Amino acid sequence: MTVSAEPVAPFGRVLTAMATAFTADGDVDEEATARIARHLVDHGHDGIVVSGTTGEAATTTTAEDGRILRVVKDAVGDRATIVAGVGTNDTRHTLELARQAAEHGADGLLLVTPYYNKPSQGGVLHHFRSVVDAVDVPVMIYDIPGRAGTKLAPSTFEEMAQWPSVVAVKDAAGDPTQAILLRELGYAVYSGDDSLTLGFLAYGACGVVSVLGHVAGDEIRAMITAFFSGDVEAARTINARLQPALHAVMGVPNYGATTVKGALELLGVLQNRFVRSPLLALDDGEYDALRTGLMASGLLR
Repeated sequence: MTVSAEPVAPFGRVLTAMATAFTADGDVDEEATARIARHLVDHGHDGIVVSGTTGEAATTTTAEDGRILRVVKDAVGDRATIVAGVGTNDTRHTLELARQAAEHGADGLLLVTPYYNKPSQGGVLHHFRSVVDAVDVPVMIYDIPGRAGTKLAPSTFEEMAQWPSVVAVKDAAGDPTQAILLRELGYAVYSGDDSLTLGFLAYGACGVVSVLGHVAGDEIRAMITAFFSGDVEAARTINARLQPALHAVMGVPNYGATTVKGALELLGVLQNRFVRSPLLALDDGEYDALRTGLMASGLLR
């Protein structure tokens, strides 16, 4: 017996906002970036988001974003959908990134609320509409007021629901119940917060855009599969088992790309944990604490 009909997942059910590997001198490490992509697809993923926050997109150039997209597409082929993060706080720059992603064959675009500028809802709509009108690629809107400084209003979602290419929302606004409204408007909803994924599924989400998926893709896939098959208790059990790892990756001050790269080094996917300033790579104490959390969740042997 199923909990409900499985909601449509236009970009897949398990996606991760993928880290970008760098060399010691700060260049994009294409070989290591491809290795991360293959690791994700080999472990539960049917989608990847490149050039998002965890990919350190705030520090990569337009040309680098194009290289990263090409490298990942070449690495995984048709084994996963590839969604390109193109959101910035400059509409002209976002348009440049969106057109480049379309030319390179991205399966979708991740379009975040313009950050720092704090535009009005009308300004947000103008920003999003400029991209939607410029490229013919399905769009996932990203609502993350904690980083962007602006929360998307219900009226904004209602307006965008009339735009055929806007098909999904990555919701990192902290309230899983918002999935009810978004589903009613016709969006596919993705949890944008690993700690709330199970709750989002209960309210109608179709999947997750994860960070923890770098190290727990198979487990997250199993949790989602269990939930939609009706075995909610199994899904809860998996979710509970992942809590130490989730805290180690996302619940510490120096988190995000820093902890993800440390985790990938612990798994042997990366040979280093280089990040770009202003981020700082994990120090030895942080690295040891991360190892402890991953081991507690059974993700390291």
